[in-house]
Amino acid sequence: MNAHPPPPTGDAPHLLRRFGMLQATALNMSNMIGIGPFITIPLLMSALGGPQSMLGWFAAILIAIPDGMVWSELGAAMPGSGGTYRYLREGFGRETWGRLMAFLFIWQFIISGPLEIASGYIGFSKYIGYVWPGMTSGQGLAVAAALGAVNILLLYRQITAIGRITVSLWIGTMLTTGAVIVTGAMHFDSKIAFDFPPGAFDFSIGFLLGLGAASRVGIYDYLGYYDICYIGDEVKDPGKVIPRSIIISLVGVALIYFAINLSIIGVVPWREFVPADKNPKSDFIVSIFMEKIYGSNFATFFTAMVLWTTFGSVFALLLGYSRIPYAAALDGYFFKVFGRLHPQKNFPHISLLVMGLVSIVCSFFSLGMVIDALITTRILIQFIGQIFAVMLLRKRAPDMPRPYRIWFYPIPNLVALAGWIFVFATSDVKVILFGLGSLALGGVFFLLWSKGTKRWPFDASV
Repeated sequence: MNAHPPPPTGDAPHLLRRFGMLQATALNMSNMIGIGPFITIPLLMSALGGPQSMLGWFAAILIAIPDGMVWSELGAAMPGSGGTYRYLREGFGRETWGRLMAFLFIWQFIISGPLEIASGYIGFSKYIGYVWPGMTSGQGLAVAAALGAVNILLLYRQITAIGRITVSLWIGTMLTTGAVIVTGAMHFDSKIAFDFPPGAFDFSIGFLLGLGAASRVGIYDYLGYYDICYIGDEVKDPGKVIPRSIIISLVGVALIYFAINLSIIGVVPWREFVPADKNPKSDFIVSIFMEKIYGSNFATFFTAMVLWTTFGSVFALLLGYSRIPYAAALDGYFFKVFGRLHPQKNFPHISLLVMGLVSIVCSFFSLGMVIDALITTRILIQFIGQIFAVMLLRKRAPDMPRPYRIWFYPIPNLVALAGWIFVFATSDVKVILFGLGSLALGGVFFLLWSKGTKRWPFDASV
């Protein structure tokens, strides 16, 4: 490994730096909120069978905040398209282990990225069910696919217009969540909200596994606090904007989630929608919440607001994630065609189209399967890998410019590491095997690719 890694390649001089603090925070928060709290509250409550399941969100934020510091240091030091791909490559050595880590990240991201976007499409189609009671499963799939097509069309343009669209969608998101919180505060009933079942806090292996399940839902809801890192080439003053937008987004969304959860379970008894898989109301719980207070007409209007918020999330996701294969292609880690920019509008149009179409295909699976699969496939390489990347860069390149440095280093790294291991270890065995199996298969393809191109570990000169 080099003592001082060279400046990351893959920068795209033709991309315009148009995202300031407002746009960056809007992008992150739109991504984070999205459909999350509106469709996962029943899943969260089902994890531990009652209001005590909210511990999952607290556990998730205790992981996400220190992990956000990891993203902040890496993003501020190496702003550019690609995010994790760049950080792993530079941290582990771009011509040795960094090649393997970067390859495995792109490998798993081809699965997990579209899965995350698809979860929004699935949630959107579920909420359509409130205003379309007779909707069949086939029609629901058609709605999800149509949403994916519209998303691609809106993003098929220059970043200057996208910045304005992002802020507009974010405003809609804030109005929707604010309406839920204010309504809940006005009609909150503590007896309904804190109706704990017997033995709610009895510690046991079952409680620990349930907390792990609730934490996975919480992690899913917080995903996206780092979305701005994927378009670092398009951020103004990234050394300040990236870290601040991440921390502001995390703290703001954590407070919003807590308030939304209390608002809903303080009006709608949790026993009416738990377990989620046996209660149809769980598909559009916020609409039921509004119907109980204001009637069906207003609930229908509010459902439209939820759909707006959901679209804001998938819009932000596809925008950020389409830049990852693009950055990898520029550096020769992926097919060259993904590195093409639109000749007139200067955005990675091939990458956008491919990620968008794969996301549509992924929307044909169930929400629970999508969430478990995307979390498990990301933990080992992306989240844990980045924690070690920061440590390696601190040791190998102490003089690298770091506009932001992790507070109280290395404590946040260790806290995040312990949290990610807990979430992974408490997953279903089949999901764990899926995550490990997909990485093992990726390792095999990496070796075949490296042998064919005569690069590390088959190049003795490295």
